[in-house]
Amino acid sequence: MLATGVTFADISFKQLPGVGGVGAAFLSQLSRLPNAPSLVLLARSSQTITSPTPAYSPAISPADWQSAESSASLVKSGAWTPEQIATYLSQAPGRAVLVDNTSDPALASAYPLFLGKGVSIVTPNKKAFSSSLQLWKDIFSAASKGNALVYHESTVGAGLPVISTLRDLVATGDKVTRIEGVFSGTLSFLFNTFAPVSASASAPPQKWSQVVAQAKELGYTEPDPRDDLNGMDVARKLTILARIAGLEVESPESFPIESLIPAELANLESGSAGTAEFMRRLSEFDERMEDIKKSAEAEGKVVRYVGSVDVAGKKVRVGLEKFDKGSSIAGLKGSDNIINFYTERYGERPVIIQGSGAGGPVTAMGVTADLLKVLERLR
Repeated sequence: MLATGVTFADISFKQLPGVGGVGAAFLSQLSRLPNAPSLVLLARSSQTITSPTPAYSPAISPADWQSAESSASLVKSGAWTPEQIATYLSQAPGRAVLVDNTSDPALASAYPLFLGKGVSIVTPNKKAFSSSLQLWKDIFSAASKGNALVYHESTVGAGLPVISTLRDLVATGDKVTRIEGVFSGTLSFLFNTFAPVSASASAPPQKWSQVVAQAKELGYTEPDPRDDLNGMDVARKLTILARIAGLEVESPESFPIESLIPAELANLESGSAGTAEFMRRLSEFDERMEDIKKSAEAEGKVVRYVGSVDVAGKKVRVGLEKFDKGSSIAGLKGSDNIINFYTERYGERPVIIQGSGAGGPVTAMGVTADLLKVLERLR
């Protein structure tokens, strides 16, 4: 967990958790900004580093965060609870912002605590906005009461302007009728490779298990590919968009999610041993995926893994669908995402957002951009 606090002009920003791929990329981007904010709190799962209180000085330069552990002028202690961090940030001079670069559900559930104390939040953590509907309501209620801001652009589509575009459509009175797209860079790569629009003479068709193994080797999947293939990541993103569009979706488990994990392998143990067994046995089920691909080809189509929200019908679904080869969804390349917003204002031609929807640098860009927006609004 990385907790960081930053100060910019007379406004004190605090960022929390996670120097993983996103956290490190965020700090790197922050360090290159003119008049870059400085950190006052750095927290990992086992350690918290802060400026001496109550002065909140000296601060930590974003460019030097890795050397903070050896600095004699900073205070080191064990892991802090969300309550301790919220208290520290709420007592800092000026306005405080929590930047949570983790996927920690416990921290996400504490967002109302931070917001209620006037601490704004910037995060790519999907857990807070796609868990129970009650937590969603509590977050925005606490933000209103605490006069705090909540920005979470990177919870859907990494650095792509998905959340902000949808919020603008809704805020300006347009009626969103349907949302449809490919929301997973991993699953985009898998199906663009497994079922391309046109066959390549130089690259013979691959079996499903071979494509999954290739994606894992390239680092496109989670360490355990089952975390991508179960569809839950896509379902969380759809839950967020559906709620912004006006649907009170109770949770990602409240609508159909088509898992790509064969039922025979669904109960394998978690951890590295289970992952290894899953990868070893996946080829036993290649014929099933081959049949799905051939069924689409017989109709002149290709199969893709998509999420859809029927706003008028109040239905959300995640799973496989067939698309004409000339469609924008079928024509995706590599690991790109594509999100189509159908609205009354735009008619039959949707608002289309397309591009890289995964990866540390682009996700961090969305977080950094959100922080700059918060900075502007809190001046």
